[in-house]
Amino acid sequence: MDIVMHALFLLLGGVTGVMAGFFGIGGGMVIVPAMLLSGYGYDSAVGISILQMACSSVVGSVANFKKGLLDLHVGFWVGLGGLFGAGFSGVILTHIPHKILLGLFILMTFYSLLRFFLKSKKSKEADKRARGFVLNLKSKCILVAIGALTGIFAISLGIGGGVLMVSLLSHYLGLSPKQSVPLSLFFVVFSSISGVASLYQSHILEWQYLQWGLLVGVGSVLGVLVGVKLVTRVSAQLHRYLLISAYALSLVISTYKLLA
Repeated sequence: MDIVMHALFLLLGGVTGVMAGFFGIGGGMVIVPAMLLSGYGYDSAVGISILQMACSSVVGSVANFKKGLLDLHVGFWVGLGGLFGAGFSGVILTHIPHKILLGLFILMTFYSLLRFFLKSKKSKEADKRARGFVLNLKSKCILVAIGALTGIFAISLGIGGGVLMVSLLSHYLGLSPKQSVPLSLFFVVFSSISGVASLYQSHILEWQYLQWGLLVGVGSVLGVLVGVKLVTRVSAQLHRYLLISAYALSLVISTYKLLA
């Protein structure tokens, strides 16, 4: 039984890793619903999801950097915000009802889906704006604010933040999805580590779940390498359409979790 369970955790991590590398999203889309359906508590599911994110985001970010897809000068500021925002995840999960947090995330996801759906025919304009991006004091403040906001909500739900962050980076800084995804994955490195520390300190994440989360993380490491390779082999337009589909899937799953 233990061998079968370990194999399932590895498979779950592999599927989630592919999605993380390709879309820059966290494990909540796959891990949290799967854990809940298996009878685990919400807090435990979130903790395992965040641990998976920590493993896959590090490997994925290294791969993105080697391929020239990740700008560390920009990523540092969004990661700094994530480090700060995710530090509140333990307090939030302890004092705020899950239904309220999930309801807020559903609204944000719907907003992100609507924006990308409406802007899917304007990808050329977005690419022009992205090329004009300048890292100045204003943009640094915006990056920190986006990282903090995403860290507060997304890590508390175990969803990583890509669904929310990619849309915010596009709206406020004009970055294209293919530029935002590597930044989102790099942000998860900071936010997930901060989130794990916060959950463990709040006694939400037990040692047993830490072990399971690391096992899922091992599977995600292989998956995220596949996802990162796939990003470079698809067009920007196809990537945008697939990202919209991922948003829609996240919206459906989150609504199901809210009504369950």
